[in-house]
Amino acid sequence: MLEAFSTPHNRTRAFIYLAASCALAIGAAIVGISDNPPGITLAFLSAAALILVFAHPWRTAKQFRHLFYAAAAGFVIFAVLHNLFDFLAAKSSGSAFLHGAFTGADVAFFLIAILLCPPGLLIGFIGSVTMSIRNRHPHAGASAA
Repeated sequence: MLEAFSTPHNRTRAFIYLAASCALAIGAAIVGISDNPPGITLAFLSAAALILVFAHPWRTAKQFRHLFYAAAAGFVIFAVLHNLFDFLAAKSSGSAFLHGAFTGADVAFFLIAILLCPPGLLIGFIGSVTMSIRNRHPHAGASAA
């Protein structure tokens, strides 16, 4: 993860992706993501840019496969946590504090599962395929000895 900030070139690219992520998130907030395809697209692009902040220096298919597996597992885990906290929020109607805390966790886990994991799956898949093809074939400039 810290490889993204290890060299000046990687640091510059990381900050560009981070600025793009922030700008896209602000755009999604302005447009709105509730049943609004342009806003949802901006939110997904913001999440993808946030993932690329850390993934852009990776050069092996294994790293991207790990991202793919983590995003798939994260989707399942966060979806289950969303349902669990939704259930707990419904059962804690007596305490306003607990109801608010459970509802907040419910929304947070829902947003992570829906907005962060799918771009992670996509970037992990595309990066894995791309790097596996790139690393399998010899570079065009290299001479065959």
